Amino acid sequence: MAETQNMNEQNTKNANVQEQDLNQLLKVRREKLANLQEAGKDPFQITKYDVTHHSTDIKENFEELEGKVVRIAGRMMSKRVMGKASFCNVQDLPGNIQSYVARDSVGEESYADFKKYDVGDIIGIEGEVFRTKTGEMSIHATKVTLLSKSLQILPEKYHGLTNTDLRYRQRYTDLIMNADVKDTFVKRSKMMKSIRTFLDGRNFMEVETPMLVANAGGAAARPFETHFNALDEDVKLRISLELYLKRLIVGGLERVYEIGRVFRNEGVDTRHNPEFTLMELYQAYTDYYGMMELTESMFKYVAQEVCGTTTITYGPHTIDLGKPFERLTMIEAVKKYAGVDFDEIPDTAAAKKIADEKHVEYEARHEKGDILNLFFEEFVEEHLIQPTFIMDHPVEISPLTKRKPDKPDYVERFELFINGWEMCNAYSELNDPIDQRERFKAQEAALAAGDDEANTTDEDFMNALEIGMPPTGGIGYGLDRLCMLLTDSPAIRDVLLFPTMKSLDK
Repeated sequence: MAETQNMNEQNTKNANVQEQDLNQLLKVRREKLANLQEAGKDPFQITKYDVTHHSTDIKENFEELEGKVVRIAGRMMSKRVMGKASFCNVQDLPGNIQSYVARDSVGEESYADFKKYDVGDIIGIEGEVFRTKTGEMSIHATKVTLLSKSLQILPEKYHGLTNTDLRYRQRYTDLIMNADVKDTFVKRSKMMKSIRTFLDGRNFMEVETPMLVANAGGAAARPFETHFNALDEDVKLRISLELYLKRLIVGGLERVYEIGRVFRNEGVDTRHNPEFTLMELYQAYTDYYGMMELTESMFKYVAQEVCGTTTITYGPHTIDLGKPFERLTMIEAVKKYAGVDFDEIPDTAAAKKIADEKHVEYEARHEKGDILNLFFEEFVEEHLIQPTFIMDHPVEISPLTKRKPDKPDYVERFELFINGWEMCNAYSELNDPIDQRERFKAQEAALAAGDDEANTTDEDFMNALEIGMPPTGGIGYGLDRLCMLLTDSPAIRDVLLFPTMKSLDK
């Protein structure tokens, strides 16, 4: 007991010493800034710096640029002072490059200032491109300009920023210290650009629809609610993009898509964040088979643009996006992986009986189609590593989808699964207003029975359907999850610059 107490006291003492040391270092940085300002060298008075090249430009075009004068700017990540000459490493957006700073080249006063600069300061370097005796491509500085003084201490270089919670809360520091994190978000930007390029090539129009809505429909999710003071009305944050985009199809905009934030009042885990980026698109005069072709083509295109290949690695799996995607009905998939053929199950009572035998939990309100979906989630999803379209869902779980003419208990819907994840959800859209109203009534009954994710009737949307919507194919993609796949990221927070976090004071 005494030994444990002594260890705790020592740990507390060490922590106090470290805090005192840190406070002293922070004090010194502020004193350096004050001295610069008194000397008329306030870096915060500088308004611009003309950058001619980035670090990778110099390295990739070294033979062309050797001996020529360049100007780069970035954060100083390391510094080695060796008497009359020093080396520093400057990090910019695409990479980093070494600079050789000598007193005889920059001048005595400037060199004295440079020696007082700290790791983390943002500097501009002007000088000639050359190669050091050890063969490293570098810049021989003739002028060093302090562009911003860092008043905080960056994490220690070799250990970096490893605390996951702190990385998410201070993404700016995470981006500075971890090159792979920066690469993830560069790839995310490329992914967004490539999706737009692909859809533009197919004559889709990008549009924007409301985020604050009276009726949050189009998905099975609980919405966030807020109050609109000016109108003295309660409104919801959208959970989907669907119902407004379909209104535009009614209005004659035959191919539309939107990339935007949606909000679902649900838990947080490795694949879910309460606000996330969704893309939905709708195309008139096609069906869910048309959406399959579009999806398969787009995934191949985006992977090639972002990763340079259609064969990607996620964790232990090698996933081939270049070959044709497998297609299974939900009934076929459950039969294949669970050994249960729902075509042979006559009704809900029989479905509940087999669920009891297979230890699949269900609720009293569930119908046969609901139980089929529970079997799929329990026995099938984890096996769908390679791209697989799961088709023809039960009508009970698809309130906005057109029924199959030859099998009306099922609908023309598919979900794409990759790595065991649902990547997108697509329909032959329901355009029969009479059927749609009945589906909404069933959803309202489910809501009354306790399903707080069920939809309610959207009368304006019903009015649009009654005006007339052509046969339409529609699909929704969770773009954060796609980014996880393309960047081999283990959690959705790794592909969100600023993920939702619990407040530190809670």
